[in-house]
Amino acid sequence: MRTPEPVAIRWTSAFVDLPDDVHDLGVAFWRSVTGSSLSAPRGDRGQFATLLPGDGDPYLRVQRLAGAPRVHLDLHVDDVRAAARQAEALGARVLVSGSHVVMGSPGGFVFCFVVDRQGHRRPSAVTGALGGRSLVDQLALDAPTGLATGEVAFWSSLTGWSPDADVAGVLVPLVRPAGIPLRLMVQRLGADDDRTQVSGHLDVAAGGPDRRVVVAEHVDLGARVLHEAARWTVLRDPAGAVYCLTDRDPATGRLPDGPPRRLG
Repeated sequence: MRTPEPVAIRWTSAFVDLPDDVHDLGVAFWRSVTGSSLSAPRGDRGQFATLLPGDGDPYLRVQRLAGAPRVHLDLHVDDVRAAARQAEALGARVLVSGSHVVMGSPGGFVFCFVVDRQGHRRPSAVTGALGGRSLVDQLALDAPTGLATGEVAFWSSLTGWSPDADVAGVLVPLVRPAGIPLRLMVQRLGADDDRTQVSGHLDVAAGGPDRRVVVAEHVDLGARVLHEAARWTVLRDPAGAVYCLTDRDPATGRLPDGPPRRLG
């Protein structure tokens, strides 16, 4: 059986899906940390809105959606039907088909194909209230250990983006084309994690001055620190969603050379 050709991805965007009771808290927080304004609401119930960056083109959106806070991915393509067929051939399944196609990856992560034929410019890092520079630039796919290898294979085959690490490793980023705003990374969950399908979280590159500064800015805006690691800090936003601040450079998305910096 012939392997399907990769889908030509023109742009990537992430939706922060928020239930009504924490929607305003979540929107206010992500507006603040991204230096964005909010578009007018759209949709039949006014459930969608876009975070408009100070420069560059939008790639973060919010949605009112029942259930726990979550993140899903939009892949912008020329032909959503053709892209969906290619994804199905690689093991994904169609969940909803209309003007856009909602799909589930082989591991259960929800993503959409949306039509996009316009040019785009990737936004640059923003400066926070304490001088920290950061940029939301990665969507991490949290995969139970038995699903991680298949998820790396699926996303790499679908997009044509090659893994930038050992595919059996804990963290496997994919090499995104120049100008794409969100890199994809598969994170292999530990054996003690009880999740049974792939979920996702946002990662923020905060390696400009010092991650400590950006952490403090986010805490001042209502986030709570859950864990400190050598290269990243795990936080929970005011709406309850977990995300990470990392030492990666906002411009390149890559970790700096040399040993990790101490935050203590």
